[in-house]
Amino acid sequence: MIRRVLVCCLTLGMVACATQPQAPAPAPQPAEKPIGTGGAPAEAAPERKPDLPPVDLTPVPFETARANFVRDTAARYGLDPAYIESVLAQAQIREPIIAAMSRPAERVKPWNEYRPMFISQARIDGGRKFLATHRDALQRVQDRTGVPAEVIVAIIGVETSYGANTGNHRVLDALYTLAFKYPRSGDPQKLEREVRRELFFRDELAKLFELAALEKLDITALKGSYAGAMGMGQFMPSSYLDYAVDGDGDGRRDLFTSHDDVFASIANYFVKKGGWVRGGTVAVPATLDAGREELNPVDWTPNLGLDALAARGYHPAVPVRAAGATATPITLEGSTGKQYWLGFQNYYAITRYNLSKMYAMAVFQLSQAIAGRELPPA
Repeated sequence: MIRRVLVCCLTLGMVACATQPQAPAPAPQPAEKPIGTGGAPAEAAPERKPDLPPVDLTPVPFETARANFVRDTAARYGLDPAYIESVLAQAQIREPIIAAMSRPAERVKPWNEYRPMFISQARIDGGRKFLATHRDALQRVQDRTGVPAEVIVAIIGVETSYGANTGNHRVLDALYTLAFKYPRSGDPQKLEREVRRELFFRDELAKLFELAALEKLDITALKGSYAGAMGMGQFMPSSYLDYAVDGDGDGRRDLFTSHDDVFASIANYFVKKGGWVRGGTVAVPATLDAGREELNPVDWTPNLGLDALAARGYHPAVPVRAAGATATPITLEGSTGKQYWLGFQNYYAITRYNLSKMYAMAVFQLSQAIAGRELPPA
């Protein structure tokens, strides 16, 4: 989920935070999925979605859609319709949110321009300080889940500058606006996506009611991004419900003020949704044989073995010790030319937080810098 929706435009991920829950990722298999060659660079071609069931594009009047939402949400979660009505009566359609969501996508930045937005000396220093302050709590989570402390810190650094910028929009207003007034471009080719996005936010609004009931939250007081993402890790309501955990044992899942809950929840997200491998490699630099064509993966699933990659001209530039490791090829536009990388299962896990390969690489490299490791040039 946002200050980051501008970034999401850059990375082509709509809500570039923990959102749209899926089943936990299976361990990658050597069996290969289709790999494209040539075509648009992956900076401009995010993961390709599988075929989706048809959606009704017939316009529904606001009053009808709102009434149906109240009825369906009440039935779905066993809530009093009058209560839902009373909450929605306090919600506001916010034109700034519509305007922000309507902005045309900015030019897709190459890696050498993208990385400095997230990796600066100030952000590295801030991450090291944050890690030192919370070392014991982070170490407990690392020991329990296998997700390194510096990766958890890097997510919080990229998402909210270590909790300093978690968003100033009322979550209720953000989701209400996008659930019932998602902007329409007037382009018939974009209509289906726009309808699907509106329905996505309507479902998130419904889940906000469920979340508030389960966690005893004041639904009218929650603050977050202009897309409805919340807390230090910027979880959407669905991800809060599915992946947040009670890290401090107080009986609540508090992603706003409890560092223990935040750390445990981010790690749980990586493990449950991304299939994080304890001690596994995230990514390594690679080379591509001269004259060989770059591969443009359908998604970031690491489904090619090292032998299969070598047959296509890709070779890790450093030793990979994991037996039977599988990876996905990554191409970045660096300051001195193309950079090639191999992303493994833990790289894929980071892309579950945001589908952009550059986002995942920024998180990985920030984590490396926080841990005191030298970074390659951008």
